[in-house]
Amino acid sequence: MIVLIVEPDPDLGRLWKRHMERQGAQVHLVHGQSAAFELLRALPVDMIVLDLVLQEGSALAIADYSSYRRPAAQVIFVTNTTFFSDGSIFLHSPNACAFLQSSTPPEDLAAMVCHYCKAG
Repeated sequence: MIVLIVEPDPDLGRLWKRHMERQGAQVHLVHGQSAAFELLRALPVDMIVLDLVLQEGSALAIADYSSYRRPAAQVIFVTNTTFFSDGSIFLHSPNACAFLQSSTPPEDLAAMVCHYCKAG
């Protein structure tokens, strides 16, 4: 299971990464769009954990690119804002499988990543 985390907060990203690695995932952490595109070109990513608010680039552009480059990869969107709180993210991103608050316990996020990787 290869997971790509796109999270601008390095501390939060490392916390998530450690929890997913404990579940046996190979996890790559990047902070913006350019690095995410590079990884999606280079690796057969199974799951993407993607913060909606990035300092470099666009989360929706990453999700769109992944649907082209890695069509089997699903996306768990995370945010600490109210963007898409109405669930409309699923209309904008066909590869979205979940939408969570950034404050979700990391062990719960790791469990969801494992669940969706096994289901897919």
